[in-house]
Amino acid sequence: MDLDKRTIEHLERQQYKVVAGVGAVKLCHWMRQKLIYGRPCYKEEFYGIKSHRCLQMTPTVNICNFRCLFCWRYHGMTGIGEKKYPEPEELLENCLREQSLLVSGFKGDKRCDPSLWEEARSPNQVAISLSGEPTLYPKLGEFIELCRRKGMTTFLVTNGSVPKALAKLSCLPTQLYVTLAAPNADIFERLCVPQFPRAWDNLMETLELLPSLSTRRVVRHTLVSGWNMGWEEEYAKLDDIAEPDFVEPKGYVFVGDSRTRMTMDNMPSHASVSQFSAKLASLLSMEVLREREDSRVTLIGSRRTRLRIAD
Repeated sequence: MDLDKRTIEHLERQQYKVVAGVGAVKLCHWMRQKLIYGRPCYKEEFYGIKSHRCLQMTPTVNICNFRCLFCWRYHGMTGIGEKKYPEPEELLENCLREQSLLVSGFKGDKRCDPSLWEEARSPNQVAISLSGEPTLYPKLGEFIELCRRKGMTTFLVTNGSVPKALAKLSCLPTQLYVTLAAPNADIFERLCVPQFPRAWDNLMETLELLPSLSTRRVVRHTLVSGWNMGWEEEYAKLDDIAEPDFVEPKGYVFVGDSRTRMTMDNMPSHASVSQFSAKLASLLSMEVLREREDSRVTLIGSRRTRLRIAD
């Protein structure tokens, strides 16, 4: 079943473009920053992607099995029941078309770099992360493979709730993000609000699976003041299970629908994120390699680990 009219209207007010019934595209804040001001997102500095050539999308805009309190996305989810999912070709074609239309408006802005605008019309990076839980899309592996055939890199962001879906992917993304937003099951249940039993056990299975996946793996800790900071030793034990290439502590930001569930006090300062990261890096025998204060984020890893995407 596709999205209802009321849900589509709500998403469109938030500048989403719904595609193929259950997917969506939305221009990232950093797309505008790069085109108008030349400022890249932290992922460009950390991992080598091009912010203005990034397609931010989801195959499951209104389908998620968590209700994370810190999530800025719309929480009017309809569940994970029977859906009419599009084929990968239809999904990607529609996403690219909507992205092109969204980017077209920048051409008339005198501040926009014409060469960057031309490049932005041809995305070469797909961030499968916009909203919902993408591993619930049954043809995710085929979609990633299609992107690869078209010469595009892919970043997949998952809440780790469906380890079986990750294990059976026919094609792995260029980079796999797993969000680990709690140091233990109790905080996880209260902060991430899973909608099914054994969600913490599933997340632990995902962490155990990660070392066997032949791709670049990142564990993200979304840090929320008053909720999940101060347990560096517990996080380190979980990170050791996952053996990620990088750990990315990132502070919660008081934006979007999360403002109905959180307060400004829940948004940690960059200094507190840096302090957390330094202690965690030491426990992991790693280093803080990079940081971006405006995004309240750091990158933990080994200097021997390759940062850039291969050509």
